[in-house]
Amino acid sequence: MSKRDYYDVLGVSRGAEAAEIKSSYRKLAIKHHPDKNPDDAAAEEKFKEAAEAYEVLSNPEKRRRYDQFGHAGNSAAGGYGGGAGGMNMDDIFSQFGDIFGGGGGGNPFEGFFGGGGSRGGGRRVQRGSNLRVKIKLTLEEVAQGVEKKIKVNKQVACQTCDGTGAKDKSSYHTCSTCNGSGSVRRVTNTILGQMQTTSTCPTCNGEGIEITAKCTTCKGEGLTRSDENITINIPAGVSEGMQLSMSGKGNAAPRGGIPGDLIILVEETPHESLKRDGINVIYDLYINFADAALGTSVEIPTIDGKAKIKIEPGTQGGKILRLKGKGLPEVNSYHKGDQLVYVNVWTPKAVSKEERDVLEKLKESSNFKPQPGKNEKSFFERIKEYFE
Repeated sequence: MSKRDYYDVLGVSRGAEAAEIKSSYRKLAIKHHPDKNPDDAAAEEKFKEAAEAYEVLSNPEKRRRYDQFGHAGNSAAGGYGGGAGGMNMDDIFSQFGDIFGGGGGGNPFEGFFGGGGSRGGGRRVQRGSNLRVKIKLTLEEVAQGVEKKIKVNKQVACQTCDGTGAKDKSSYHTCSTCNGSGSVRRVTNTILGQMQTTSTCPTCNGEGIEITAKCTTCKGEGLTRSDENITINIPAGVSEGMQLSMSGKGNAAPRGGIPGDLIILVEETPHESLKRDGINVIYDLYINFADAALGTSVEIPTIDGKAKIKIEPGTQGGKILRLKGKGLPEVNSYHKGDQLVYVNVWTPKAVSKEERDVLEKLKESSNFKPQPGKNEKSFFERIKEYFE
């Protein structure tokens, strides 16, 4: 089943501002929240779908990729791409709690639906930052897809303290203020009855733990830097400027949080003979006047190697020959473009006396006088014919 357009899911236009997107998501999340719709699978699915749409459209970089490439822009190399079912409740509560002003990410809706505690406390789950790398690809690698192995220096969990940031186990314990929930609740009596509010624990800042003595290696951050070898599978058909995402391959988050993503920016290395035009490949072929008049066979480069093509007698300069299926594939598709061979008839800038004598005789022949429109279609007619 194909995904719905994220803008349609949230009911906003493509030019919607961040505040409008946030407000629309908030309304949908409250409407379809599972606590408000118990045992309603359809409502839960809509709740997840809205969360996935908001996760992309609220992020300027992911939104730009989505606007340019659609759903494939954030999933080509292991990004979200899993549909509404790809996000679980813990993901949603931990990442989007801030828009409800709730308790740091556990269940930000408890203030709306009277608690219930069915999904645990409100401990804040931190997220690591994203990493960005550039990958240079040849035209051949773009055509076939390629596996690249790179070394990335990034933040990883501290080996000394196992990512806790504490000097030892006795220095790492549950927050005494919130009892590990990461949030504190207050009940206020009003004329409408009791009102319950939830806020981030001021003692542990929503993490649910306290550290009395910091690790000497990471200074209490829970993170150190290290090199990691990462294998990147680049799909065939990517293009210059496209960004791919590998989920969880970015910087680690302290205390077992969610790792960031690795963003891969594609750069193309120019080919010595071929030029790219979308999924088509262009080659400029230069032949001399004699070969154009008499016909010949020539060998030309293609992405797959060399290919021999036939030049018919009387070929005119500007003629376009098509090698079907010799272009580039579309991303995540079996469709391939063509190689277009632009025929250019080379005119020498200087000739010898003998060559001049021959040419003087030839130009007097009626067969060598230009006859436009008689035997050959115009350049624009050939272009129109090709695309039709």
